[in-house]
Amino acid sequence: MEKLLCILIPAISALGLLFALALALRVKKQAPGTDRMREIAASIHEGATAFLFSEYKIIVIFVAVIFLAIGFGIGNWLEAVCFLVGALFSVAAGFFGMQVATLANVRTANAAKEKGMAKALSVAFSGGAVMGLCVAGFGLLGISLIYVITKNADVLFGFSLGASSIALFARVGGGIYTKAADVGADLVGKVEAGIPEDDPRNPAVVADNVGDNVGDVAGMGADLFESYSGAVISAMTLGLVTMKTLGAGDETKGLFYPLIIAAIGLLGSIIGTFFVRGDKNPAKSLKVGTYVASAAVLIGAVVFSKVLFDNVYFGLTIVAGLIVGVLIGQFTEIYTSDEYSSVKKIAKQSETGTATNIISGIATGFQSTAVTILFICIGIFVAFFFGNKVAGISGGIYGIALAAVGMLSTTGITVAVDAYGPIADNAGGIAEMSGLDESVRKITDKLDSVGNTTAAMGKGFAIGSAALTALALFFSYKEAVSLTNIDLLNSNVVIGLLLGGMLPFIFSAFTMESVSKAAYQMIEEVRRQFREIPGILDGKGKPDYKTCVAISTKASLREMIVPGVLAVAAPIVVGCLLGTNALGGLLAGSLVTGVLLAIFMSNAGGAWDNAKKYIESGHHGGKGSESHKAAVVGDTVGDPFKDTSGPSINILIKLMTIVSLVFAPIFLKIAEGGGLLEWLTK
Repeated sequence: MEKLLCILIPAISALGLLFALALALRVKKQAPGTDRMREIAASIHEGATAFLFSEYKIIVIFVAVIFLAIGFGIGNWLEAVCFLVGALFSVAAGFFGMQVATLANVRTANAAKEKGMAKALSVAFSGGAVMGLCVAGFGLLGISLIYVITKNADVLFGFSLGASSIALFARVGGGIYTKAADVGADLVGKVEAGIPEDDPRNPAVVADNVGDNVGDVAGMGADLFESYSGAVISAMTLGLVTMKTLGAGDETKGLFYPLIIAAIGLLGSIIGTFFVRGDKNPAKSLKVGTYVASAAVLIGAVVFSKVLFDNVYFGLTIVAGLIVGVLIGQFTEIYTSDEYSSVKKIAKQSETGTATNIISGIATGFQSTAVTILFICIGIFVAFFFGNKVAGISGGIYGIALAAVGMLSTTGITVAVDAYGPIADNAGGIAEMSGLDESVRKITDKLDSVGNTTAAMGKGFAIGSAALTALALFFSYKEAVSLTNIDLLNSNVVIGLLLGGMLPFIFSAFTMESVSKAAYQMIEEVRRQFREIPGILDGKGKPDYKTCVAISTKASLREMIVPGVLAVAAPIVVGCLLGTNALGGLLAGSLVTGVLLAIFMSNAGGAWDNAKKYIESGHHGGKGSESHKAAVVGDTVGDPFKDTSGPSINILIKLMTIVSLVFAPIFLKIAEGGGLLEWLTK
């Protein structure tokens, strides 16, 4: 069976990538619309591509340093090469997905103009599906090929580190870019000048649309690629440990099972895309595709658990993770969709001004953490319970890792549903700037509103899986450094715990401040152009879009470096100075506060955004009212919450764990694991 799986799993990965290519060609064949529409789309594509190449020039330096550190510092050149492969595949997934997204946006706008809602949904979703299938296809292909070639599961942590490194820079850099442009465009355009969103008179409007692609498509794709790879790899390595504990004849069963589930999820995602059809209710149509993919995983998990392990318990851990992921998504929708009371309450509070809007949004974000954490806890309990029935504590830990795989098994279609949102948002911008009929904008606004909710659901999914994956990786770290427990009576452990709890906050402070700095420059530039370019607000003068694009590009590239270095340096410094026990405390502390903070920020931001759109649809005074102005300010506060800091935190907690795992041999050598400070005090 092992030989068959070594052929079949890479083949399924290749099938996913070929299907992504077919969808990309299908999108490209659609009519791109008028000359003006094509001109705007070309500017967005050019700006997004230029940003990515500029970002990659900086990332390549970081990648080279880590590559040499693994090779010379640890002496494991095979793992160093796997690190390069992980980074390269992550870049490929994000780059190809974003290229197609910048083709799909103008074609979605034209489809809305020519054929209505159904066709616009189809084009936007097809563009998003390319991103989703590239994430799952490249992830599964890289992992399976490395194992087939090396027959060494441990070196896969290098692949995971490569994916995590790219994800952090892509999320942070892309997030700073998009939110600097978005905040500048909204505050000066909507609030001060009183012009509509995406109005061509606004100099920041092209940068805003570029940001949707580099942040919410390429950045999000790298984020989910990292989550997907980390979950599968941690489950594979723990599966080997579990099978050894059991004394099973074929220890690779535990390793191949998560790969099989990932392959089934990829096939299910392909099938699910055929069930997303034009509908008066786009949200319902998108959910159907997700449910189809989930059903395939549910059946496959139970069947292969019985075939490989002669029981269904490990299959039930997959089921638990998948169900918990779906439930987190559903309850995220309750807190972030304008169809429910939370968002309507924020919109109502906007009638009394900005302060009450912001207070209500913060309260909603805080409240949303309770249910999500409860579901994560239930998932951990159920997964450990069923895994423990098979192989004791080792099996329980393997069960938790499998639950994370279950949650991310349908990544192909989950990312498709997420990436469809910024494509629809871009389509609305192109429609506005091209002067298309108001009916076109109504269609794209409806798709965009659904996209805001699906994006929030996707973030909830990513955060939930991050908690399970980080926990599974923590157990791998425990095995690597022979950590028996986290002793809260040990002062170094308490120091590590507190430092870990602080890191998500200081990391968020850096990223929020970065958005603020870049937005300040953008606001000043837009004000300058309104003041100095004759006739710009009358539609006679032409705004300088390129300067605004340059501001976002330079600011985001400069500001992403410190958060990225912090994520890698923190565990290395603590591991070297305080030892492996203290580092265990740091990882535990960052997991607890990081998950809570990420949920709060993502959901609060999503709720503020849709409260603004709810008012824009005609409620509480509609566009231009005092309520609308308050909601716009609330939305600008939420922008870096949901699109920069919040989603970056789940990468932070996993990246620190992966760094700790990869560099564990160094920590063990320094003062026999006790750290330099302990050695010096002796």
